[in-house]
Amino acid sequence: MKNYTVLNRINDYKDLNKLSEEEINTLIEEIRDYIIDVTSKNGGHIGPSLGVVELTVALLKVFDPETDRIVWDIGHQAYSWKILTGRKEQFRTLRQYKGISGFLKRKESRYDHFGAGHSSTSISAALGMRKAKDLQKKDSWTVAVIGDGAMTAGQAFEGLNHAGWLDPDKFIVILNDNQMSISPNVGALYTYFNRIITNEVFQKSRQTLKEIIKKVFGESGAKLARKFEEYVKGLFAPGVIFEELGFTYVGTIDGHNLPELEKTLENVKKMRGPIIVHVLTQKGKGYKPAEQNPTPFHGISPFDKITGTPIKKVGTPPSWSKVFGQALVELAEKDSRIVAITPAMKEGSGLTEFADRFPDRFFDVGIAEQHAATFAAGLSAEGMKPVLSYYSTFLQRGYDQVIHDIALQGLPVVIAIDRAGLVGEDGPTHHGVYDISFLRAIPDIVISAPKDQQELRNLLYTALYSDRVFAIRYPRGSAIGDKSEGFEKIPIGSWEVIKEGKEIVILAVGKYVQKAVETEKELKKYGIKPTIVNARFIRPFDGKMLNQLLKQHHYVVTMEDGALNGGFGSAVAEYIMDNRFSNELLRFGIPDRFIQHGKIQQLEEELGLMPVQMSERIKEFITQRSYKVVG
Repeated sequence: MKNYTVLNRINDYKDLNKLSEEEINTLIEEIRDYIIDVTSKNGGHIGPSLGVVELTVALLKVFDPETDRIVWDIGHQAYSWKILTGRKEQFRTLRQYKGISGFLKRKESRYDHFGAGHSSTSISAALGMRKAKDLQKKDSWTVAVIGDGAMTAGQAFEGLNHAGWLDPDKFIVILNDNQMSISPNVGALYTYFNRIITNEVFQKSRQTLKEIIKKVFGESGAKLARKFEEYVKGLFAPGVIFEELGFTYVGTIDGHNLPELEKTLENVKKMRGPIIVHVLTQKGKGYKPAEQNPTPFHGISPFDKITGTPIKKVGTPPSWSKVFGQALVELAEKDSRIVAITPAMKEGSGLTEFADRFPDRFFDVGIAEQHAATFAAGLSAEGMKPVLSYYSTFLQRGYDQVIHDIALQGLPVVIAIDRAGLVGEDGPTHHGVYDISFLRAIPDIVISAPKDQQELRNLLYTALYSDRVFAIRYPRGSAIGDKSEGFEKIPIGSWEVIKEGKEIVILAVGKYVQKAVETEKELKKYGIKPTIVNARFIRPFDGKMLNQLLKQHHYVVTMEDGALNGGFGSAVAEYIMDNRFSNELLRFGIPDRFIQHGKIQQLEEELGLMPVQMSERIKEFITQRSYKVVG
């Protein structure tokens, strides 16, 4: 770690109150520099965390996380929280294999009060904590920090609605508005009005007046007084919606003015009922490339610290996301019925070009995965051809809508599942390993996985004109193989034999087709010559081919980048049993545990999913069963 003049003296948040104002300002600069330094090497969510350094310091000076509960939404805003809650040295291992997580984890620190990887959960979780404290007669504060677009999700408003109904004391929601959602800063009038409404004299007078009106005029008078107050306040502040939900709105506050933040939070602690504090911050604050380009710096791979340019290997093949996006553009040029929907993942899902070329046919619905699915169903019902693009981990949030609103009604929707399988440094909240298992239970759905670029293109073309609910899953990272001009339809449910062999067959899904080919080369050393099959359709099976394969091969091996429980290998096992075959089966995939973060290759090696490791296990598997090696 650099020779930071103040940060090196800070062991945890308890040291903050020992610092002078000048030292605090230096500390804030040093924290930002440390975040930039680490993320430039490790990658990470630099933009959101740079924007909340002052807010983090203010929270840790005004509240005590030993007894108070600070619940951060999403978690990638909380790098400075990690640094100031005893993980300063560990922060250098951010997102590295066996290092600290890029998100919040209860197992990592007692100060990570609630795990956060997906957005918009903080208000619900904090409200649950608040009521638990009330029931246990514990007198401390509960604070939810939500922002970075998370207010676009329905769960945030479900939490607000319930909180307004319960009317808890010592419950604060801080809206970190980094210009990615809600309202822009409209000047000094907000700060002036905020000072008035958080003033203790104002609040006491306000409460006393309410009680008098209620006694004299009853509930109807109290409601009228509240409506008048909301009307007057609405002239100055964009908080009427929160007031209608039962919150006292305080805002807006300059999130980079530490004295103002501290004073506001201290004043808010003297107020009753649920309170929302609207704080304005700048995403990427203190790092010019991130300030100028907040979207790519939301989450970024390692980059040049001076220029902010991502560090990429020369000659890297296009990503699976890019291949998907380019194919969709080509198809949309010829068919005006094709539309694309994504829940706040335009860039990551490879849809930027589509959005630029067909703005009227592109819909970014925000962090609203459930709405995205039902919206796609509505488009389909009126004859459009919707392509619904999710990261696998976020598709989980729209599962009911996929079943109820899409599949049950038989509405043709293409579900493009990006980041399927292990995703690397983002870890267990983001690994896309469950989609096969939870989708496979849905009647009539088609589930597919391409082995290479051209097969992804062809599957997308097949899906759009299949008149079926059709899922295509593909991994993070560089795509395999080359692409050719045009598109070809693939018979739904068909598999492809890559290589003929004897006695043992390997059925591989998606990117694991290439791993199966590499495993076959390793097996040759032992005189084992397996048949390799591209099981590109997970559902429905190629029943005719599978029957033949089971008759011709005693040993069956499955390979997939998904959970073994309920996955492709489980489906093969069910088929073997249900059809009274006696084949012996070995399955490779993600075991029954949450997989931590690290580079994908490191995680695959830990799980025994590298070709050399799989060939060893296959050799042992068949040797133990008296398999005669064919020379």
